[in-house]
Amino acid sequence: MTLSRRMVLAGLVAGAARPVLGQTAPAGLRAVPAEDLVRAADLGGEVAYLVADSRSGLVLESRGATRPMPPASTAKAITALYALEALGPGHRFATRLIATGPVAGGVVQGDLVLAGGGDPTLNTDDLAQMAAQLRARGVSGVAGRFLVWAGALPYAREIADDQPVHVGYNPSVSGLILNHNRVHFEWRRAQGGYALTMDARGERHRPRAYTAAMDLANRKGPLFTYAEQGGKERWSVAQAALGKEGSRWLPVRRPELYAGDVFQTLARAQGVPLPAPQPVAAMPGGAVLVEHASAELRPILRDMLRYSTNITAEAVGMSASLRLGAAAGHGESGRAMAAWLRTRAGVEGARFADHSGLGAASRISAAEMVAALARLAPQHGLRPILRNFAMRDANGREDKAHPIRVAAKTGTLNFVSSLAGFMTAPDGTELVFAILTGDLARRARAAQTEQPEGNSAWLRRSRRLQQQLIERWGALYGT
Repeated sequence: MTLSRRMVLAGLVAGAARPVLGQTAPAGLRAVPAEDLVRAADLGGEVAYLVADSRSGLVLESRGATRPMPPASTAKAITALYALEALGPGHRFATRLIATGPVAGGVVQGDLVLAGGGDPTLNTDDLAQMAAQLRARGVSGVAGRFLVWAGALPYAREIADDQPVHVGYNPSVSGLILNHNRVHFEWRRAQGGYALTMDARGERHRPRAYTAAMDLANRKGPLFTYAEQGGKERWSVAQAALGKEGSRWLPVRRPELYAGDVFQTLARAQGVPLPAPQPVAAMPGGAVLVEHASAELRPILRDMLRYSTNITAEAVGMSASLRLGAAAGHGESGRAMAAWLRTRAGVEGARFADHSGLGAASRISAAEMVAALARLAPQHGLRPILRNFAMRDANGREDKAHPIRVAAKTGTLNFVSSLAGFMTAPDGTELVFAILTGDLARRARAAQTEQPEGNSAWLRRSRRLQQQLIERWGALYGT
């Protein structure tokens, strides 16, 4: 354990090899040796952390604070700051229906274009509303084609390449995003086998997804397989893994066709028959007939931080890169965010493979994370949109009367667990901290595995250690 009384904002992230000034732990910290807590957690791999006074920047305690570690979803806190600065808290994403020709006799004399604007929150019910608005404009048909445009953001087939093929949190990224680019698969035991359905369900509408199909396979594994055939996404599922009934969301790899297919169904229900959707690379010009605007960016980011939605992080991060004039391809946008962080917070060593933290190649140190939060969060109002981190009692139940209050972002990958944010000590002192843990050797062995053996117990021990460290730091500022 290294204790430092330097200002973290004045040099720790630039290099911690210099002699530290404070070498004696305060009495409140000596009572519970941090190394004993780390040993008891028995995590293997690396445990790194740093906590500092959020006003003065004075470091209270650190361990391995300059060691680059995978941030997991704590990277979303950096992405939120990046997007707030580049786009502004009031930014809205727009999805449009565009006619390339005039409307005469209720018919578009040209093509109708469903044009995505990178909205990560667009859902089936939104498209249903757009279809109703199109009919209300007097449109009853299209003389030309039905085009779908997803070029507002560069396409990425998946966020990370080391995830199982079927996990819904690793979909494709594009400028047209529907239902977080996921399709709903449901199964129910029926006479002679199973009834399988694929749909694009919202709260009020459940249109069938014609661009996706599921086959039942007589095998024990793998659980799912995926292929693209003739413009259709074809899945198979191992029958041995299905119980009586169930459902799950699966990732979509052709999001423009998926969204176009769903809109075609919804428009037909409104009395507006459309031809089959056709992707188009270049945005056609024309008149906007209908526009759907998302919520403002700040509540979108609040939900992203609360529910840790990867596709939202990718969409807002790539949109921020575009606004700043940087390359917005998947990897390029992550590098642009790292360059921005270097300029704005003096963080030299961070690197981001993406904006969500799902990619295993992303790295940031605890000192760099604390520096970024301490320097940038106050001016962009990050803390109010961070989720309140529940402190728990000895039985694992939420302790609502706990004297320490924490607002932070969690991060979880197989054998990686992180927590970064702000804490209010019992006496009201405000601290900023980052705790990064990871056993990267075990993670590498668990690639392409959704629930590797031992991972759940490892994560529980890591989360327990995180709370113990927070309580240790809070003890210095007791009532």
